[in-house]
Amino acid sequence: MNTPFVVVQATRVGFLIVLWLFVFAALRVIRADLFGSNQPRMATVPARTAPRPSTPRRRGKAPHQLLVVDGALTGTKIALGEQPIMIGRANDSTLVLTDDYASSRHARLTQREGDWYVEDLGSTNGTYLDRAKVTGPTQVPPGVPIRIGKTVLELRS
Repeated sequence: MNTPFVVVQATRVGFLIVLWLFVFAALRVIRADLFGSNQPRMATVPARTAPRPSTPRRRGKAPHQLLVVDGALTGTKIALGEQPIMIGRANDSTLVLTDDYASSRHARLTQREGDWYVEDLGSTNGTYLDRAKVTGPTQVPPGVPIRIGKTVLELRS
């Protein structure tokens, strides 16, 4: 065999391997976005350095609704209850976003001991509380913006 012929064939095979690796990586990203990651997620609890003082809660200030303040669904209100609020593009979400920058199962709002927490569910573009990226369950004070893509949400009284 001719040496240049072997080099050309090896280059072709190498290029095809790299091309197929790219295709499989793209399909994996699409699958994870549509169906969620198949990796088990560990529950995390916010770290506390000191015990919280036992002060009586002001019932008048507790948030009663989730309001979309910016984005395609501006003005949408969801009453807050005991159930978690799922946010994303999936049809079974509590708040179904039409935002291209939101994942199918993007974030979850849960209530613990009277406080509300937001948690990113492994989304592609992240969830932001005010301007800080949410990396674990993070307490959400009323009136502080939660940004998911181009959609901005707030807890309101």
